Amino acid sequence: LLCPCFLYGAYVFLPFDAPLLPTISTRLVYTLRCASFATFPIVLGMIVSGISRLCSSALEPFGELQREVEIHRTYVSQSVHLFILYFFNMAVLATYLPQEVLKLIPLLTGLFAISRLIYWLAYAIGRSFRVFGFSMSFLPLLAMLLWNLYSMLVLEPENLLA
Repeated sequence: LLCPCFLYGAYVFLPFDAPLLPTISTRLVYTLRCASFATFPIVLGMIVSGISRLCSSALEPFGELQREVEIHRTYVSQSVHLFILYFFNMAVLATYLPQEVLKLIPLLTGLFAISRLIYWLAYAIGRSFRVFGFSMSFLPLLAMLLWNLYSMLVLEPENLLA
């Protein structure tokens, strides 16, 4: 319930608009540039994971990982998987959105980055708290996937493979 409220509030109240993007290639470049900001939590997780592994008191570097190291490693792994799905769905979404709604691309990118940071924090607190951050990442991804499938199969089935 929070994701649509956050997106709607940001869409209405943030004072920016997407640039004029008339072709599919310019929309894909815009999406790629926006998606580069979504890698910030993943890179930060890699840095913290490396530092925690370096500062770990484990005598064997390839032995069993401590909980602190395992949290960061798992976070980075899951974030990379979600980012790949998120990026491809955003790229397809950018090709189907009308010009006046392209403001959603940077908003969805920001939501992804913030939700991954919330997931990381909640996962470090306890495993039972991580569902909030994960749902903030996964449910917009699911909504984008459903919209993309609807756009491809119902709205423009003649251009499915074009």
